[in-house]
Amino acid sequence: MARATNAPASRQRRRRVLRAARGFRGGRHRLFRTATESVDRAMKMATEHRKLKKRDYRSLWVIRLGAACRKHEISYSRFMAGVTKAGIRLNRKMLSEIALHDPDGFTAIVQIARAALA
Repeated sequence: MARATNAPASRQRRRRVLRAARGFRGGRHRLFRTATESVDRAMKMATEHRKLKKRDYRSLWVIRLGAACRKHEISYSRFMAGVTKAGIRLNRKMLSEIALHDPDGFTAIVQIARAALA
C-alpha cells in the first residue's frame, strides 16, 4: 500500500504561510522554513505592538494636556486633580481633543478645575 502523505493539508498549510510572508525580502517569502520563522515573529510582534499602541496614545494625550495646561498656567497634575474633584467624568482622550479643537471649552474646564481645588 502506498504511503499516505496528507499532501492537500500540507500544501494548504505551506500556501497559507507563504501567502502571509508576501512582501518579506529574500528567502523569507520564498523558502518555507524561513517564511515560517518570519511569519511567527511578525505575528508575535503584531500582538505586542497592539498593546504598545494603547500606551503610546495615552502618552500622547497626557503630553497634549500638559501643553494645554501650561498655556493656562496650571500643571497637568493639578489640573487632573481639579477635574477629578469637580466630578468631571471625561477621560484624557476626550480632554485632549477638547484642548486641541475647542480652546474656549478647555478654558472653561480649567476654570472649573481651579474652582474645585480652591
